[in-house]
Amino acid sequence: MPYDDTNKTNGVELHQVEYGDQVIRFTLERKNVKNVNLHIKPDMTVAVSANPSVPLEFILDFVKQKGPWIMKNVHYFKDVQPESERKREFVSGESFQFLGKQYRLRVEEAQDEGVTLDGGFIYLRVKNVTDTVRKRNFFDQWMREQANGVFSESLEKVYLSLQKYDIPKPEIQIRTMKARWGSCLRDSHAILLNFELIKAPKYCIEYVILHELTHFLHKNHNERFYGFLSALMPDWEKRKAILDEEIVRDL
Repeated sequence: MPYDDTNKTNGVELHQVEYGDQVIRFTLERKNVKNVNLHIKPDMTVAVSANPSVPLEFILDFVKQKGPWIMKNVHYFKDVQPESERKREFVSGESFQFLGKQYRLRVEEAQDEGVTLDGGFIYLRVKNVTDTVRKRNFFDQWMREQANGVFSESLEKVYLSLQKYDIPKPEIQIRTMKARWGSCLRDSHAILLNFELIKAPKYCIEYVILHELTHFLHKNHNERFYGFLSALMPDWEKRKAILDEEIVRDL
């Protein structure tokens, strides 16, 4: 029987279950959703949301059954923490995620500096291979250029399905965020996308963009919101599951 230690803070319940010789602590938020949703946040805390009608005992069992997945992804997230949380030296052999794939970094000395993608490698060419700051700046600039291009291309593709609803095309803003993939800025008519999303497959990026565009029609995550989302992207739940599984970031 799962162990439950309940506490409530600002309407969010705090629980825990025993998994082997470890304890999995998680937050539980009751809201109008169809399924029991489980996410691992960037700080490696576990967050669950469920409809108020779902019994607590079911949720505790659900979290315990997800124990192997939770522990695997907590360890995974430790390995792929953002650069702000993990020091990178930008040396050959380091691994980076880009559009759903893992690439190895190859650092080369060259007078013509820049970053290129070839096969399973990202080539970082700089004049001084020992200058970590310069290498980081070149790499970050390249990733941001890629994010700008990919996000804009994805918006163009997704927006076609919403044109008939008279939604003006929003602008894209990019920012590194700790706990969200995206956000709809209704007042300024823009969508804010997490820079880290460039690590995800394109079809997952398209899902996040459609999710935020849908908020221009349906502000809240209610039945109408998810009905509209499902009508335009029937497999959105699969895309979201892949996003959560591979990148481990809360939407």
